[in-house]
Amino acid sequence: MRFAIRMVRLYQYMKTEQKEYVLSRQLLRSGTSIGANVAEAEAAITRRDFLNKMYIAFKECSETLYWLELLHRTDYLTAPQYQSLKTDCIELRRILSSITKTTRDTV
Repeated sequence: MRFAIRMVRLYQYMKTEQKEYVLSRQLLRSGTSIGANVAEAEAAITRRDFLNKMYIAFKECSETLYWLELLHRTDYLTAPQYQSLKTDCIELRRILSSITKTTRDTV
């Protein structure tokens, strides 16, 4: 949830301060989708359903890293902004990777 909140705040900032609407919207979608898919996984009916939702969250996290890097390379994000968000996103991806590997081994 905290990461999704950061994504929403970044989107608001980019819309108002940077006047950027297209790329930031993509980042908003993928960045908030991570937590939404984890929430769906927590309500999964089967382990396979849980694993599928976690894989989707993992993929959304990877996509979010792509948008963050693109926004940084096109000078919409400063180096400190980018590094902070990238660090959090990589940590989320590591957690999701661990969860999917552990779950996959038990399915």
